[in-house]
Amino acid sequence: MRFSGMRVIREALTGHRGWGPLWRDPDPQPDYDFIVVGGGGHGLATAYYLANAFGETRVAVLEKGWLGSGNIGRNTTIIRSNYLLPGNQPFYEFSMKLWEGLEQEFNFNAMVSQRTIINLYHSDGQRDAYRRRGNAMHLSGAGGRLLSQDELRGMAPYLNFDNARFPIKGGLMQERAGTARHDGVAWGYARGADRRGVDLIQNCEVTGFRIRNGRVLGVETSRGYIGARRKVGVAVAGSSSRVMALAGMRLPIESHVLQAFVSEGLKPVLPGVITFGAGHFYVSQSDKGGLVFGGDIDGYNSYAQRGNLPVVEDVAEGGMALMPMIGRAKLLRMWGGIMDMSMDGSPIIDDTPVEGLCLNAGWCYGGFKATPASGYAFAHLLATGKPHGTAAAFRLDRFARGHVIDEKGAGAQPNLH
Repeated sequence: MRFSGMRVIREALTGHRGWGPLWRDPDPQPDYDFIVVGGGGHGLATAYYLANAFGETRVAVLEKGWLGSGNIGRNTTIIRSNYLLPGNQPFYEFSMKLWEGLEQEFNFNAMVSQRTIINLYHSDGQRDAYRRRGNAMHLSGAGGRLLSQDELRGMAPYLNFDNARFPIKGGLMQERAGTARHDGVAWGYARGADRRGVDLIQNCEVTGFRIRNGRVLGVETSRGYIGARRKVGVAVAGSSSRVMALAGMRLPIESHVLQAFVSEGLKPVLPGVITFGAGHFYVSQSDKGGLVFGGDIDGYNSYAQRGNLPVVEDVAEGGMALMPMIGRAKLLRMWGGIMDMSMDGSPIIDDTPVEGLCLNAGWCYGGFKATPASGYAFAHLLATGKPHGTAAAFRLDRFARGHVIDEKGAGAQPNLH
Protein backbone atom coordinates (compact mmCIF):
# COMPACT_ATOMS: atom_id res chain seq x y z
CA MET A 1 0.00 0.00 0.00
CA ARG A 2 1.55 3.27 -1.15
CA PHE A 3 0.13 6.60 -0.07
CA SER A 4 -0.58 9.36 -2.57
CA GLY A 5 -3.04 12.18 -3.13
CA MET A 6 -4.91 10.12 -5.70
CA ARG A 7 -5.14 7.21 -3.26
CA VAL A 8 -6.68 9.44 -0.60
CA ILE A 9 -9.28 10.73 -3.08
CA ARG A 10 -10.10 7.22 -4.31
CA GLU A 11 -10.57 5.91 -0.77
CA ALA A 12 -12.75 8.89 0.14
CA LEU A 13 -15.03 8.10 -2.80
CA THR A 14 -15.25 4.38 -1.96
CA GLY A 15 -15.93 4.57 1.77
CA HIS A 16 -12.31 4.08 2.89
CA ARG A 17 -12.64 0.32 2.51
CA GLY A 18 -9.20 -0.15 0.93
CA TRP A 19 -6.99 0.88 3.84
CA GLY A 20 -5.10 -1.89 5.58
CA PRO A 21 -2.94 -2.11 8.71
CA LEU A 22 0.28 -0.07 8.58
CA TRP A 23 2.34 -3.04 9.76
CA ARG A 24 2.03 -6.73 10.61
CA ASP A 25 1.69 -8.13 14.13
CA PRO A 26 3.98 -11.18 13.89
CA ASP A 27 4.92 -13.76 16.50
CA PRO A 28 8.63 -13.82 17.34
CA GLN A 29 10.84 -16.27 15.46
CA PRO A 30 13.35 -18.43 17.38
CA ASP A 31 16.24 -16.20 16.31
CA TYR A 32 17.23 -13.21 14.22
CA ASP A 33 20.48 -11.72 12.95
CA PHE A 34 19.78 -8.49 14.85
CA ILE A 35 17.54 -7.72 17.80
CA VAL A 36 16.67 -4.11 18.60
CA VAL A 37 15.32 -3.67 22.12
CA GLY A 38 12.93 -0.70 22.22
CA GLY A 39 10.08 0.15 19.86
CA GLY A 40 10.33 3.93 20.15
CA GLY A 41 11.62 6.38 17.60
CA HIS A 42 15.28 5.41 17.86
CA GLY A 43 14.64 1.66 17.85
CA LEU A 44 12.26 1.84 14.89
CA ALA A 45 14.62 4.12 12.97
CA THR A 46 17.49 1.72 13.66
CA ALA A 47 15.51 -1.20 12.28
CA TYR A 48 14.41 0.82 9.25
CA TYR A 49 17.95 1.82 8.32
CA LEU A 50 19.31 -1.67 9.00
CA ALA A 51 16.92 -2.91 6.33
CA ASN A 52 16.86 0.05 3.96
CA ALA A 53 20.47 1.25 4.07
CA PHE A 54 22.37 -1.93 4.97
CA GLY A 55 20.17 -4.68 3.50
CA GLU A 56 19.69 -6.51 6.82
CA THR A 57 16.15 -7.89 6.93
CA ARG A 58 16.39 -10.60 9.62
CA VAL A 59 15.72 -7.99 12.27
CA ALA A 60 13.31 -7.90 15.21
CA VAL A 61 12.20 -4.89 17.23
CA LEU A 62 11.04 -5.84 20.74
CA GLU A 63 8.71 -3.44 22.56
CA LYS A 64 7.30 -4.13 26.02
CA GLY A 65 4.17 -2.05 25.30
CA TRP A 66 2.86 -0.76 22.00
CA LEU A 67 5.00 0.89 19.34
CA GLY A 68 5.61 4.55 20.12
CA SER A 69 4.31 4.33 23.69
CA GLY A 70 7.41 5.97 25.21
CA ASN A 71 9.17 9.28 24.66
CA ILE A 72 8.54 9.39 20.90
CA GLY A 73 4.91 10.17 21.76
CA ARG A 74 5.77 12.33 24.80
CA ASN A 75 7.81 15.26 23.56
CA THR A 76 7.48 18.80 22.25
CA THR A 77 8.24 17.79 18.63
CA ILE A 78 11.14 20.25 18.03
CA ILE A 79 13.74 19.49 15.38
CA ARG A 80 16.91 21.60 15.08
CA SER A 81 20.65 21.46 14.46
CA ASN A 82 21.78 24.68 16.17
CA TYR A 83 24.61 23.11 18.16
CA LEU A 84 28.11 24.34 18.91
CA LEU A 85 30.65 21.62 19.68
CA PRO A 86 32.37 19.43 17.06
CA GLY A 87 31.10 16.25 18.72
CA ASN A 88 27.48 17.31 18.32
CA GLN A 89 27.11 19.81 15.45
CA PRO A 90 27.85 17.47 12.50
CA PHE A 91 25.62 14.76 13.97
CA TYR A 92 22.57 16.97 14.44
CA GLU A 93 23.09 18.56 11.02
CA PHE A 94 23.16 15.04 9.54
CA SER A 95 19.86 14.45 11.34
CA MET A 96 18.38 17.65 9.95
CA LYS A 97 19.29 16.62 6.40
CA LEU A 98 17.57 13.29 6.96
CA TRP A 99 14.50 15.11 8.32
CA GLU A 100 14.30 17.18 5.15
CA GLY A 101 13.87 14.11 2.95
CA LEU A 102 12.23 11.80 5.44
CA GLU A 103 8.60 11.87 4.30
CA GLN A 104 9.47 11.27 0.66
CA GLU A 105 11.84 8.44 1.62
CA PHE A 106 9.39 6.35 3.62
CA ASN A 107 6.18 7.61 1.92
CA PHE A 108 4.44 8.77 5.09
CA ASN A 109 3.29 12.17 6.28
CA ALA A 110 5.32 12.99 9.41
CA MET A 111 4.22 16.65 9.17
CA VAL A 112 7.80 17.97 9.08
CA SER A 113 7.45 21.76 9.22
CA GLN A 114 10.61 23.88 8.97
CA ARG A 115 9.11 26.91 10.67
CA THR A 116 12.35 28.22 12.30
CA ILE A 117 13.65 28.31 15.85
CA ILE A 118 14.74 31.49 17.64
CA ASN A 119 16.96 31.37 20.73
CA LEU A 120 16.59 34.71 22.51
CA TYR A 121 19.52 36.52 24.11
CA HIS A 122 19.33 39.06 26.92
CA SER A 123 22.85 40.39 27.40
CA ASP A 124 25.94 41.31 25.42
CA GLY A 125 27.76 38.23 26.69
CA GLN A 126 24.93 35.96 25.63
CA ARG A 127 24.85 37.64 22.21
CA ASP A 128 28.56 36.89 21.76
CA ALA A 129 28.01 33.26 22.78
CA TYR A 130 25.20 32.93 20.24
CA ARG A 131 27.36 34.54 17.57
CA ARG A 132 29.98 31.89 18.24
CA ARG A 133 27.40 29.14 18.04
CA GLY A 134 26.04 30.61 14.81
CA ASN A 135 29.51 30.57 13.27
CA ALA A 136 29.88 26.89 14.22
CA MET A 137 26.53 26.21 12.60
CA HIS A 138 27.64 27.86 9.37
CA LEU A 139 30.85 25.83 9.32
CA SER A 140 28.82 22.60 9.33
CA GLY A 141 26.26 23.86 6.81
CA ALA A 142 23.41 24.25 9.32
CA GLY A 143 23.01 27.97 8.65
CA GLY A 144 21.67 30.56 11.06
CA ARG A 145 21.17 34.28 11.46
CA LEU A 146 21.63 36.69 14.36
CA LEU A 147 18.51 38.84 14.77
CA SER A 148 18.46 42.38 16.12
CA GLN A 149 15.80 43.53 18.54
CA ASP A 150 14.01 45.45 15.79
CA GLU A 151 13.84 42.36 13.59
CA LEU A 152 12.46 40.35 16.49
CA ARG A 153 9.83 42.99 17.26
CA GLY A 154 8.58 42.67 13.71
CA MET A 155 8.34 38.87 13.96
CA ALA A 156 7.03 38.51 17.53
CA PRO A 157 5.76 41.84 18.90
CA TYR A 158 4.04 40.16 21.86
CA LEU A 159 7.30 39.20 23.58
CA ASN A 160 8.20 41.10 26.75
CA PHE A 161 11.00 43.23 25.34
CA ASP A 162 11.21 46.13 27.77
CA ASN A 163 9.31 45.52 30.98
CA ALA A 164 11.16 42.42 32.13
CA ARG A 165 14.03 41.70 34.48
CA PHE A 166 15.94 40.38 31.46
CA PRO A 167 14.98 42.57 28.46
CA ILE A 168 15.16 40.79 25.10
CA LYS A 169 17.99 42.19 22.98
CA GLY A 170 17.85 39.82 20.00
CA GLY A 171 18.08 36.18 19.03
CA LEU A 172 19.81 33.46 17.02
CA MET A 173 17.50 32.02 14.34
CA GLN A 174 17.88 28.80 12.41
CA GLU A 175 15.46 28.92 9.50
CA ARG A 176 15.63 25.18 8.75
CA ALA A 177 14.56 24.13 12.25
CA GLY A 178 10.95 23.54 13.22
CA THR A 179 8.65 20.74 14.32
CA ALA A 180 7.40 17.31 13.21
CA ARG A 181 4.49 15.09 14.24
CA HIS A 182 6.00 12.70 16.78
CA ASP A 183 3.47 9.90 16.28
CA GLY A 184 3.77 10.24 12.52
CA VAL A 185 7.53 9.76 12.77
CA ALA A 186 7.12 6.54 14.75
CA TRP A 187 4.41 5.22 12.45
CA GLY A 188 6.39 6.10 9.33
CA TYR A 189 9.53 4.30 10.52
CA ALA A 190 7.49 1.32 11.73
CA ARG A 191 5.67 1.01 8.42
CA GLY A 192 8.90 1.42 6.46
CA ALA A 193 10.70 -1.24 8.51
CA ASP A 194 7.79 -3.67 8.26
CA ARG A 195 7.59 -3.26 4.47
CA ARG A 196 11.25 -4.32 4.30
CA GLY A 197 10.72 -7.51 6.30
CA VAL A 198 11.48 -6.39 9.87
CA ASP A 199 9.37 -8.07 12.59
CA LEU A 200 7.85 -5.49 14.97
CA ILE A 201 6.94 -7.46 18.09
CA GLN A 202 4.77 -5.63 20.61
CA ASN A 203 3.95 -6.61 24.21
CA CYS A 204 7.31 -8.37 24.43
CA GLU A 205 9.31 -7.24 27.45
CA VAL A 206 12.99 -8.12 27.69
CA THR A 207 13.61 -9.75 31.09
CA GLY A 208 17.24 -10.76 30.68
CA PHE A 209 20.22 -11.36 28.41
CA ARG A 210 21.75 -14.74 27.68
CA ILE A 211 25.52 -14.16 27.83
CA ARG A 212 28.19 -16.82 27.45
CA ASN A 213 31.99 -16.30 27.51
CA GLY A 214 31.50 -12.55 27.37
CA ARG A 215 29.25 -12.61 24.30
CA VAL A 216 25.51 -12.00 24.10
CA LEU A 217 23.62 -14.87 22.48
CA GLY A 218 20.07 -13.54 22.74
CA VAL A 219 17.43 -12.15 25.07
CA GLU A 220 14.94 -13.62 27.51
CA THR A 221 11.52 -12.07 27.05
CA SER A 222 7.98 -12.31 28.35
CA ARG A 223 7.27 -14.28 25.16
CA GLY A 224 10.18 -16.68 25.47
CA TYR A 225 13.84 -16.75 24.50
CA ILE A 226 14.87 -15.10 21.21
CA GLY A 227 18.36 -15.70 19.84
CA ALA A 228 20.58 -13.10 18.19
CA ARG A 229 23.02 -14.54 15.66
CA ARG A 230 24.96 -11.31 15.28
CA LYS A 231 24.09 -8.43 17.60
CA VAL A 232 21.64 -6.96 20.11
CA GLY A 233 21.07 -3.20 20.19
CA VAL A 234 19.42 -1.50 23.15
CA ALA A 235 17.56 1.78 22.56
CA VAL A 236 15.16 2.19 25.47
CA ALA A 237 15.69 5.84 26.50
CA GLY A 238 14.82 6.43 30.16
CA SER A 239 14.82 2.70 30.90
CA SER A 240 18.43 2.25 29.72
CA SER A 241 19.87 1.80 33.21
CA ARG A 242 17.30 -0.83 34.17
CA VAL A 243 17.64 -2.82 30.96
CA MET A 244 21.44 -2.74 30.88
CA ALA A 245 21.53 -3.79 34.54
CA LEU A 246 20.13 -7.11 33.29
CA ALA A 247 23.45 -7.53 31.48
CA GLY A 248 25.42 -6.61 34.60
CA MET A 249 26.24 -3.07 33.48
CA ARG A 250 26.01 0.23 35.34
CA LEU A 251 25.66 3.29 33.09
CA PRO A 252 26.70 6.94 33.60
CA ILE A 253 23.04 7.89 33.27
CA GLU A 254 20.28 9.14 35.55
CA SER A 255 16.57 8.97 34.72
CA HIS A 256 14.52 12.12 35.29
CA VAL A 257 11.03 13.20 34.33
CA LEU A 258 10.62 15.98 31.78
CA GLN A 259 7.18 17.55 31.69
CA ALA A 260 5.47 19.16 28.70
CA PHE A 261 2.24 21.10 28.31
CA VAL A 262 -0.34 22.00 25.67
CA SER A 263 -2.75 24.93 25.84
CA GLU A 264 -6.20 25.19 24.34
CA GLY A 265 -6.33 25.79 20.60
CA LEU A 266 -5.61 29.37 19.54
CA LYS A 267 -5.41 31.26 16.27
CA PRO A 268 -1.92 31.25 14.69
CA VAL A 269 0.36 33.49 16.74
CA LEU A 270 3.86 31.96 16.93
CA PRO A 271 6.05 32.08 13.81
CA GLY A 272 8.04 29.03 14.90
CA VAL A 273 9.81 27.74 17.99
CA ILE A 274 10.99 30.31 20.56
CA THR A 275 13.27 29.65 23.53
CA PHE A 276 13.78 31.93 26.55
CA GLY A 277 17.44 32.81 27.06
CA ALA A 278 17.05 33.96 30.67
CA GLY A 279 15.25 30.85 31.88
CA HIS A 280 14.48 27.36 30.66
CA PHE A 281 11.28 27.74 28.64
CA TYR A 282 10.55 26.81 25.02
CA VAL A 283 7.31 27.10 23.08
CA SER A 284 5.86 26.42 19.66
CA GLN A 285 2.34 26.18 18.24
CA SER A 286 0.89 22.95 16.90
CA ASP A 287 -1.13 22.66 13.72
CA LYS A 288 -4.23 22.31 15.92
CA GLY A 289 -3.48 25.71 17.48
CA GLY A 290 -2.32 24.62 20.92
CA LEU A 291 0.79 26.19 22.41
CA VAL A 292 3.25 23.36 23.14
CA PHE A 293 5.81 24.25 25.80
CA GLY A 294 8.13 22.90 28.46
CA GLY A 295 11.13 23.68 30.67
CA ASP A 296 13.40 21.95 33.17
CA ILE A 297 13.49 18.33 34.22
CA ASP A 298 12.15 17.44 37.65
CA GLY A 299 14.98 17.60 40.16
CA TYR A 300 14.86 14.00 41.36
CA ASN A 301 15.30 10.54 39.85
CA SER A 302 12.12 8.83 38.75
CA TYR A 303 10.73 6.25 36.32
CA ALA A 304 7.20 7.68 36.52
CA GLN A 305 5.70 9.28 33.40
CA ARG A 306 4.30 12.16 35.41
CA GLY A 307 5.82 15.22 37.08
CA ASN A 308 5.30 17.45 40.07
CA LEU A 309 3.79 20.87 40.69
CA PRO A 310 6.96 22.92 41.46
CA VAL A 311 8.16 22.40 37.86
CA VAL A 312 4.68 23.27 36.57
CA GLU A 313 4.94 26.55 38.45
CA ASP A 314 8.46 27.21 37.20
CA VAL A 315 7.50 26.59 33.57
CA ALA A 316 4.42 28.81 33.91
CA GLU A 317 6.58 31.59 35.39
CA GLY A 318 9.01 31.28 32.48
CA GLY A 319 6.16 31.55 29.99
CA MET A 320 4.71 34.61 31.72
CA ALA A 321 8.12 36.32 31.83
CA LEU A 322 8.69 35.72 28.13
CA MET A 323 5.21 36.42 26.76
CA PRO A 324 2.68 37.70 29.33
CA MET A 325 -0.23 37.00 26.99
CA ILE A 326 0.20 33.27 27.64
CA GLY A 327 -1.43 33.87 31.03
CA ARG A 328 -4.80 34.20 29.27
CA ALA A 329 -4.60 30.73 27.69
CA LYS A 330 -6.07 27.69 29.41
CA LEU A 331 -3.94 24.61 29.93
CA LEU A 332 -5.44 21.67 28.05
CA ARG A 333 -3.17 18.79 29.08
CA MET A 334 0.28 17.88 30.40
CA TRP A 335 2.44 14.76 30.52
CA GLY A 336 5.89 13.50 31.44
CA GLY A 337 8.56 11.47 29.69
CA ILE A 338 11.51 9.64 31.24
CA MET A 339 14.79 11.27 30.18
CA ASP A 340 18.03 9.27 30.16
CA MET A 341 20.30 12.07 31.34
CA SER A 342 24.00 11.53 30.64
CA MET A 343 26.61 13.29 32.74
CA ASP A 344 27.64 15.71 29.98
CA GLY A 345 24.28 16.26 28.30
CA SER A 346 25.30 14.33 25.16
CA PRO A 347 24.35 10.84 23.92
CA ILE A 348 26.03 7.44 23.78
CA ILE A 349 26.12 5.26 20.64
CA ASP A 350 28.70 2.58 21.18
CA ASP A 351 29.65 -1.04 21.76
CA THR A 352 29.65 -2.28 25.36
CA PRO A 353 32.08 -4.57 27.24
CA VAL A 354 29.72 -7.44 26.34
CA GLU A 355 30.59 -8.60 22.83
CA GLY A 356 27.68 -8.18 20.43
CA LEU A 357 25.72 -5.91 22.78
CA CYS A 358 25.44 -2.27 21.67
CA LEU A 359 23.92 0.76 23.38
CA ASN A 360 22.01 3.81 22.19
CA ALA A 361 21.22 6.05 25.18
CA GLY A 362 21.83 9.29 27.07
CA TRP A 363 19.75 11.57 24.84
CA CYS A 364 18.70 14.02 27.55
CA TYR A 365 16.61 16.69 25.79
CA GLY A 366 17.87 15.81 22.32
CA GLY A 367 16.16 12.52 21.61
CA PHE A 368 13.38 13.46 19.23
CA LYS A 369 15.35 15.79 16.97
CA ALA A 370 18.07 13.15 16.71
CA THR A 371 15.75 10.30 15.70
CA PRO A 372 16.83 9.92 12.03
CA ALA A 373 20.58 10.30 12.63
CA SER A 374 20.47 8.19 15.78
CA GLY A 375 18.76 5.35 13.92
CA TYR A 376 21.16 5.58 10.99
CA ALA A 377 24.28 5.79 13.17
CA PHE A 378 23.15 2.92 15.39
CA ALA A 379 22.29 0.80 12.36
CA HIS A 380 25.74 1.59 10.96
CA LEU A 381 27.38 0.45 14.21
CA LEU A 382 25.35 -2.77 14.33
CA ALA A 383 25.86 -3.65 10.66
CA THR A 384 29.51 -2.69 10.21
CA GLY A 385 30.94 -2.82 13.74
CA LYS A 386 32.30 0.71 13.29
CA PRO A 387 30.89 4.03 14.58
CA HIS A 388 29.33 6.33 12.01
CA GLY A 389 31.51 9.34 11.21
CA THR A 390 29.10 11.85 12.75
CA ALA A 391 28.73 9.81 15.96
CA ALA A 392 32.39 8.96 16.54
CA ALA A 393 32.55 11.09 19.70
CA PHE A 394 29.57 9.41 21.41
CA ARG A 395 31.66 6.71 23.08
CA LEU A 396 30.67 5.03 26.33
CA ASP A 397 34.13 5.38 27.86
CA ARG A 398 34.51 9.12 27.24
CA PHE A 399 33.70 9.89 30.87
CA ALA A 400 36.61 7.73 32.05
CA ARG A 401 38.90 9.22 29.39
CA GLY A 402 37.88 12.81 30.19
CA HIS A 403 36.62 13.46 26.63
CA VAL A 404 33.18 14.75 27.62
CA ILE A 405 31.01 16.76 25.21
CA ASP A 406 29.70 19.45 27.56
CA GLU A 407 27.18 20.96 25.16
CA LYS A 408 25.07 23.82 26.54
CA GLY A 409 22.77 23.59 23.55
CA ALA A 410 21.86 19.99 24.37
CA GLY A 411 19.81 20.68 27.48
CA ALA A 412 20.16 20.45 31.21
CA GLN A 413 22.49 17.95 32.86
CA PRO A 414 21.50 16.01 35.98
CA ASN A 415 24.64 17.12 37.83
CA LEU A 416 23.43 20.74 37.59
CA HIS A 417 20.22 20.03 39.52
